[in-house]
Amino acid sequence: MKKRVKFVAAVSLLVKWFLVVPALSGQEFRPVSPDELKMTSEPLAPGAPAIILQRRVDRDDNDRSHEYNYLRIKILTEEGRKYADVEIPFFKGAADIHGIVARTIRPDGSVTNFDGKVYEKYLIKGRGVKYLAETFTLADVQVGSILEYSYIVDLKGFLYDSHWILSDELFTKNAQFSLKPLRKSYSPMSLRWTLKNVPIGSQPMEDVDHTIRMEVSNIPAFQAEDFMPPEDELKSRVDFIYQENFADPDPDKFWKNIGKARNDALESFLGKRKAMEETVRRIVSFDDLPEAKLRKIYARVQGLRNTSYEVEKTQKEEKRSKEKLAQHVEDVWKHGYGNSVELPWLFLGLARAAGFEAYGCWVANRNQYFFNPRMMESPRLSANIVLVKLNGKDIYLDPGAAFAPFGLLPWNETATPGIRLDNDGGTWIRTPLPGSAESQIQRAAQFKLSASGDLEGKVTETFTGLEAMYRRVEVRNEDEVERKKFLEGLVKAQIPVAAEVELTNRPEWRSVEMPLVTEFSIRIPSWASHTGRRMLVPVGIFAADEKHMFEHADRINPIYFDYPYGKLDDMTIELPSQWQVIALPLARARNGDGVVYSLKAEDNQRTVHVTRQLNVDILILEQKYYSTLRSFFQTVRTSDDEQIVMQPPMASESK
Repeated sequence: MKKRVKFVAAVSLLVKWFLVVPALSGQEFRPVSPDELKMTSEPLAPGAPAIILQRRVDRDDNDRSHEYNYLRIKILTEEGRKYADVEIPFFKGAADIHGIVARTIRPDGSVTNFDGKVYEKYLIKGRGVKYLAETFTLADVQVGSILEYSYIVDLKGFLYDSHWILSDELFTKNAQFSLKPLRKSYSPMSLRWTLKNVPIGSQPMEDVDHTIRMEVSNIPAFQAEDFMPPEDELKSRVDFIYQENFADPDPDKFWKNIGKARNDALESFLGKRKAMEETVRRIVSFDDLPEAKLRKIYARVQGLRNTSYEVEKTQKEEKRSKEKLAQHVEDVWKHGYGNSVELPWLFLGLARAAGFEAYGCWVANRNQYFFNPRMMESPRLSANIVLVKLNGKDIYLDPGAAFAPFGLLPWNETATPGIRLDNDGGTWIRTPLPGSAESQIQRAAQFKLSASGDLEGKVTETFTGLEAMYRRVEVRNEDEVERKKFLEGLVKAQIPVAAEVELTNRPEWRSVEMPLVTEFSIRIPSWASHTGRRMLVPVGIFAADEKHMFEHADRINPIYFDYPYGKLDDMTIELPSQWQVIALPLARARNGDGVVYSLKAEDNQRTVHVTRQLNVDILILEQKYYSTLRSFFQTVRTSDDEQIVMQPPMASESK
């Protein structure tokens, strides 16, 4: 009887689903109801500029994984008309967007189909991440209009990473989700799921065809804030986990099984140590100290071609290149190239052959979600690194990360849990978090101020640690023209007003260990302002980043920085002939819990010397400490806005 009830419920849900939602093709939209056309507000979202009336997400993890998305949006206010500019975000290399179909439904029910052009633009381009959006604009959108569009996402390599993200920027009145999991003939895995902040009474259900479905209503709008943890980590969501067959309900036993399986795979790939010993003798010298040996091995592996950071090839190009798959680390060495997984294991094999105690590790990646071992999601341990015992210390290394300096991991692999592999199933570790001193932006500037208030001079900007790494990664496949434009854009973004910036040197882009040193010629018209006979010169020349940090009085989410960093400006400003300083900003020094700021201006008669330092050693901070952090950055802004007061010689003599 229970089975019959479950069967009837599943069939009822299935019938309801296909009565209210169009086919997967997305080429047809269902009719709009009179109530939807007449709607002027939503009681559960008072004052909302727009709401999502209907949303649908259908994912299929079989064959080539893809996902169909559909949205129907009601425009309620003049501000809501901005949603006519549609952005469909995706990560470059991880997904492709196609099959876009869209239309505008006017308040009188008439329809304008979209037949315009779709553009691609960058939302985030930095730190090795390319987050883009397919964009288009719907025509003739008025208050009261309904926007409707659908598209298909082709996913690359994410078969075991399925999610339903329920929250959206807008209040969602109704949403329906489905997932066709991998058929068992494809994979020896079973499927389970976990829920976070899902409305009470909403639960995924499995149909007779094993498709998982869920319908939810009245999902509050998600409020994004600057410097917060990854959005998807905070939103209402359902996470699907493809569970290995040897899964155990006890997390400790589960991870022991995972550790043993991954260690067996690693040891098989490493092959015999003797195969690497001859290679090591060609890399290091007999009398090298241990650290020198390890650095040489690291540099040699880092210098190999890393296929994970190359421009994506077409299928024809892949076929023509005839690149061979590596069965063992010895193959990686012989080929002279490897991907971001193979290169760390090659380094591990060489380190062991050189006599080091070294371990392979799988660690979590914190760029999109935070890892929780109790959830038993083994795909979350997605980054492989190497732990080496050196002079009694644990050194964590990732030679598979392009331009990662010796001893520094990519930011998303720092301060995160992982398993150090061994024959017994491994040991839990936590990777270290580098301090702000290890990733710095340092500027040395020599400026000359004209009597009219223009500032002009030379600036040397030096990036170290992760700051250097991510700038090198970002433009690794660009030519010199694009790299020049990129660096000049970075400097312009730091100056609060319009400036003329020109790169004057050729930075060393290929180095891993050397700082990235850049030199510029800069002119800032009308940087100083005149009031009466006096001239006011702001001291925060490179303070644009901090100008709007944490301005809002209230905060909903925790505060989150990708990694600790520091900024140090050392500037000399030559005064106009015979002008004199009559007032300087007071020296500032404020040390908070994890944040440090100082500013000092000195009058050296013909020049003014300004030093400014900001260090942030925070990773994540609870929302309850927001007011303290906000107060600190208010001090920073106030100090950066202070001015040097000067007067011309005639005024000085008359005085």
